[in-house]
Amino acid sequence: MKVTQQDLFDRARQVIPGGVNSPVRAYGSVGGTPRFIDSASGCRIRDTEGKQYIDFVGSWGPMILGHAHPVILEAIEKALKDGTSFGAPTTREIELASLIVDLVPGAEMARLTSSGTEATMSALRLARGITGRDLCLKFEGCYHGHGDSFLVAAGSGAATHGHPSSPGVPEAIANLTTVVPYNDLAAVQNCMEEMGERVAAIIVEPVAGNMGCVLPAPGFLEGLREQCTRHGALLIFDEVMTGFRVGPGSAQGLYGIEPDLTTLGKIVGGGMPMGVVCGPTSKMEQLSPVGPIYQAGTLSGNPLSVAAGVALLSLLKDGAEQIYPALEAKAERLQAGWKSALDQHGIEHCWNRVGSMFGLFFTAGPVTNFSEASAADSQVFRRFFHGLLEAGISIAPSPFEAGFLSMAHSDDDIDQSIEAVSSLQL
Repeated sequence: MKVTQQDLFDRARQVIPGGVNSPVRAYGSVGGTPRFIDSASGCRIRDTEGKQYIDFVGSWGPMILGHAHPVILEAIEKALKDGTSFGAPTTREIELASLIVDLVPGAEMARLTSSGTEATMSALRLARGITGRDLCLKFEGCYHGHGDSFLVAAGSGAATHGHPSSPGVPEAIANLTTVVPYNDLAAVQNCMEEMGERVAAIIVEPVAGNMGCVLPAPGFLEGLREQCTRHGALLIFDEVMTGFRVGPGSAQGLYGIEPDLTTLGKIVGGGMPMGVVCGPTSKMEQLSPVGPIYQAGTLSGNPLSVAAGVALLSLLKDGAEQIYPALEAKAERLQAGWKSALDQHGIEHCWNRVGSMFGLFFTAGPVTNFSEASAADSQVFRRFFHGLLEAGISIAPSPFEAGFLSMAHSDDDIDQSIEAVSSLQL
């Protein structure tokens, strides 16, 4: 008897909360049954029933060269033969940190962690320890992992203390975080005038990827840099998603803005679990064991993750002059084709894109913040998602997630996706 996706989902819900190990995988925004993936190669994933999909999720961004890239697999296999975990330093950790320092403009040292959430939590602790301050300013719609300080929703005003957005987050912790609209520099300025001497850090996704893809307005990032410098706060760029995705120097290289601290993930681990905090030596050496600010992790610098990261970053560094223009061309082709197809349907929509990272919103736009992203037509997105899935095209199962292309997407793959959009009944 054939085991269906629904069979697997029913089984999973008996032993895993909601049947998934990360909430968006449950298709809560779009309805229906999640696909259980059996394997992936290039730009295609295959579910347990054998159906293949052209993938524009890419494991939420890290598969910039495609799934199961042979060089990365070879690096993991080689590392695997030496053992899976040592809890001790390895030479590959030095290689990976050196690559990060070479590529990221604001990095002179790097501390490896096991996830992006761990990296952002560590960066905020470091900022608080350096400044001796408690408050954090973040932006509505930006996601920095599930640490207590970041699971905070906006209050009623443009710049107010946040309140917990999840049970289990103490009100006292939420009160240390202020939430303002993304791209609203005036709100930031007002907030910093009022409480800047108590703000340890402003943390931001330089290109937001968790309300769809939302780009920084001209002058926004520059304004954040100026405000932090003026008030003695640290600027943290959360580049877990944008790191090495939007360019070889990440978003800070693309926009020419140097933060005080940077967090990385996704690509930096070659698709394996990995996070990084990096920044100038003067700040990074405040971390233990050199400095007084404690941060640790038994599996930090896991040899398999580090091997995958070294392999991928080496490929991106050596091939940057070919890879990033090629990704730009692929993304331009996809955007033009999907836009034309949706125009033919008479569907109101707008695109946001930087390099091979994109967001499609079913609204006239523009979309510059979470409020505008939330105004998009979720029912059209639901039909769009399921129509593409049925046609063998996989996009994120939420209107509030970015999409990604890889070097493995050929013109034929992109054209097939364009044809699928053209054939939808929306």
